[in-house]
Amino acid sequence: MAQNASRLETVLGISSKQKPAAPLLPPQGLQDHVVNGKLVLSLDDSIRLALSNNTDIHLDHYQIETAENNLQRVLAPFDPLLTSSFSDQRAKSPTSTQLQGATVLDSLTQQTQIGYSQTFQTGTNFQGSLVADKSSTNSTFNFLNPSTSTTLEFTVTQPLLRNRGLFPNRAPILIAQRNLKQARASFVAEVSNIIQQIVVNYWNVVLAREVLSVQQKSLDEAQKSYDHDKKALSLGALPPLDIYRSESQVASRRVGVIQAEYAVKQAEDQFRQGIAADLDPATRVLDLDLTDRPEPVGELLNIDIPTALARAIANRPELEAAHQQLAADELSVRLAHNGLKPDLELSGFYWGNGLNGFEAGVVNTGIGTSLSQSFRFAFPAYGATLSLSLPVKNHGAEANLADSLVSRRRDQYQERQSNQNISLDVTTAVHALEAAKLGMEAAKVAVDLAKETLHADERKYALGTEQIFFVLDAQTQLAQAELNLIQSQVNFQVAVTQVDHATGDLLEHHHVQIVEPSK
Repeated sequence: MAQNASRLETVLGISSKQKPAAPLLPPQGLQDHVVNGKLVLSLDDSIRLALSNNTDIHLDHYQIETAENNLQRVLAPFDPLLTSSFSDQRAKSPTSTQLQGATVLDSLTQQTQIGYSQTFQTGTNFQGSLVADKSSTNSTFNFLNPSTSTTLEFTVTQPLLRNRGLFPNRAPILIAQRNLKQARASFVAEVSNIIQQIVVNYWNVVLAREVLSVQQKSLDEAQKSYDHDKKALSLGALPPLDIYRSESQVASRRVGVIQAEYAVKQAEDQFRQGIAADLDPATRVLDLDLTDRPEPVGELLNIDIPTALARAIANRPELEAAHQQLAADELSVRLAHNGLKPDLELSGFYWGNGLNGFEAGVVNTGIGTSLSQSFRFAFPAYGATLSLSLPVKNHGAEANLADSLVSRRRDQYQERQSNQNISLDVTTAVHALEAAKLGMEAAKVAVDLAKETLHADERKYALGTEQIFFVLDAQTQLAQAELNLIQSQVNFQVAVTQVDHATGDLLEHHHVQIVEPSK
């Protein structure tokens, strides 16, 4: 901090007096999943770690805290205020007439004031104060010297047009409450997005590793064929030119293995970032052991578009956020109309006055006499004021109303856009789910056929009735079929997650409940 401070800050001592911010908490829960030097995680474990450690979730949650702070801020106009003051003033001045009572007038004035004020949610403003003035002078014309006067004042002001009643005064509170609900709904939507991304990242790692395994297996098969051909060449059973085909396959498939290894590292790094394992040096270097398998277990998910749309309309937090925003807009429009009204206020006051002082030859009872007179309203003063402020042209209020109307119309379109996007999300997710299920069935059949083809070509090659080209091609076809099967299984898992996200059921299906801590 100090080395980044400007010279002026250093001279003023700002850099040395600044209290540094508390450090961020390190990632939580990662060490609980370290087994035999590996980070062992199921899909649910990964989601829990992301909910605890993901940086985006922490950033998104601050919108709730900001909305809560704003709700506290709009209550400020109704906070009671207690004030007090004391002033002391002495003055000496030459006089020009005997009526001033002294050649050099010497006066001392001391004032003590205690006040209380509060505005209520009906718009009523109450003010009360107790003022005590003590004065002494060398003037011979004062009957009481020193003297103490006290005044107990009560003033009530009530708006009659603008800001009259509960609505215009409570509207900012209601808007802040709507904004808080919107922030919470938006946060739920962001959490759902992050969970979906974690699930996708998890299966991407699984897929990348399976692809690497298939590529390695394919390389091993090609190496085996190459070793066989090399041995046959040494025995003179294979023409010299035929060795290049199998050798080329080994080189090509080795490239595939290298690319698959890089894809695994890339997928793992992205997954570590999602659960914040990249922030902890102790867990950053650990190998990942992901325990969930892509093969579906049990009955496959089956859902139609109308059912999914109905669930999305009932559950999606984005729609709740849009509804809360529109409700806040309606309140803003009504409040803007209130700003166009004339400002008519009725104010009434009631005072109690008291006076006490020292008079030669008379018993002086002290300030208690003055206070008693004030609190008994022995010498009252009262009155009322009716004031009207009627602007000929109120550009500011008219602009505020126009802004409120524009915001409401804009948010109506945004709500419609949210409905369109959710409808598209649902239909796309359902179609992807159906395609994934069909793809899995087709991929299983393709793997079985590719295995049978390879087995037949290997027997023909062993009997010398077929060239090595057909065996290598069958190996390639089997590897591709196995890759397609793994891809289709991962696609199915991702499609299930997309359906849950589109219908708003993702948090419930992963047993995630968002509870705001009590303050």
